[in-house]
Amino acid sequence: MSGIKVGAGGEAGGDALPEGWAWATVGDVLIAPIANGRSVRTEDGGFPVLRLTALRSDKVDLAERKEGEWTADEAAPFLVRANDFLICRGSGSLDLVGRGALVPEAPDPVAFPDTMIRVRVPVEHMSPRFFTRLWASPLVREQIEAAARTTAGIYKVSQPAVRELRIPVPPTAEQHRIAAALDTRMARLDAVDRAVTSARRDLAALRKAVLLDAVPEPEQWPAHWTATTTGKAGTVELGRARHPDWHTGPKVRPYLRVANVFEDRIDSSDVKVMDFSGVFGKYRLEPGDILLNEGQSPHLVGRPAMYRGIPEGVAFTNSLLRFRASGDVLPGWALLVFRRHLHAGRFMREVRITTNLAHLSGARLKTVEFPVPPLDEQRHLVRTTKQRLAAFGRIERGLDRVARHNSAVRRALLSEAFSGRLVPQDPADESAEELLKQIRMEREAAETERKAARTAARTGRKAKSDTIPPPPASADDTTLADGEQTALPLEFNP
Repeated sequence: MSGIKVGAGGEAGGDALPEGWAWATVGDVLIAPIANGRSVRTEDGGFPVLRLTALRSDKVDLAERKEGEWTADEAAPFLVRANDFLICRGSGSLDLVGRGALVPEAPDPVAFPDTMIRVRVPVEHMSPRFFTRLWASPLVREQIEAAARTTAGIYKVSQPAVRELRIPVPPTAEQHRIAAALDTRMARLDAVDRAVTSARRDLAALRKAVLLDAVPEPEQWPAHWTATTTGKAGTVELGRARHPDWHTGPKVRPYLRVANVFEDRIDSSDVKVMDFSGVFGKYRLEPGDILLNEGQSPHLVGRPAMYRGIPEGVAFTNSLLRFRASGDVLPGWALLVFRRHLHAGRFMREVRITTNLAHLSGARLKTVEFPVPPLDEQRHLVRTTKQRLAAFGRIERGLDRVARHNSAVRRALLSEAFSGRLVPQDPADESAEELLKQIRMEREAAETERKAARTAARTGRKAKSDTIPPPPASADDTTLADGEQTALPLEFNP
């Protein structure tokens, strides 16, 4: 238990802890070895296994499961039980890798997959709710993100990294007091988060209603509007493909990609460069060009924004489509039409999905309907719709501030809790040093039992093989010459 450092009036490796607390590693507080799950293919009627989406909150969603291609006996070592803590092994987002959730209740039989790590704490000495809250704290998150390693764009956390995470351990009784205090306070913060989420849904519905009011369904277009297609209302072009040979060259230019283009907004904080020798003129953006996401998640494909000249002298890649309006179409009107199509799900009807990514080809975008009112009417609709949407934007920015403040309060609350400042200490509580000793002894005893069980199983298999009788000896005891063998008796039916 070399990772344990005791807080006595509170110094532990340079970090102050209250009297009776101790620093330890995650490995020090476990009752069983850390375990990875097993990868199984989907099979109807097979034994159930959790999906990674079961870890969306701090409680495992036991309904998020599939049927796997394995038997109950094969799944037995991977069954989850109440108070197991499951950890996300890998994610494309550093913020999500290592996230954990508690199995809240005894489930009907279900196993955990290879995308998760299972840890088990002794509930007599470690409060599962305390451990769950501690796992979400800034102290643990910072260590996980520092230990994560990335391969092919996927961040992963390993068993050894989890085992060596450094955590503060209070007395068991104080753990329960901290968990109860956090549950009460976090419930209030959770209520705020739910209210913000609900308000965002309402705003999205209002925004969609405003856009559909400005650009209705085709059968509702006024008779004086010209009904055409996107390909006839302007030109549609795909950006330039990227290639390793073009990372450097004599005509290096900045370019925009799908990560830069949001709805009605271009983020130029992370702009890449590439050699555009001989082709920059073809891919150079002009103010008023509309950029649409060519490849995205299905509900975001076609997400549009207008290039307004910033950054200057920039091109675009083939993760984007460019629409350049004709003379009778205002760029602002084109943006409004495309935003309407995005929120109405019109682009989703044109996509092709490959490896979970939806693609909107230039050919299919060209066929999408596009209304063209008179220019004066376009200006009026763009102006009035912009004013209505601006009010929603102000509300959304206010919701963003509330969400950021709530998140900051949550982090501060967790920091207070795990530094010993949230609830009072009780000198009568058994010290963390003692409970860690008990955990170590129980873990060693459990490991001894596991080894004995494995030995007994091997002995049983060997004894079973030793009891198999040898093949019967031949009734003919005639000695054969070297190289000869006895003939087997044959029976023939007359």
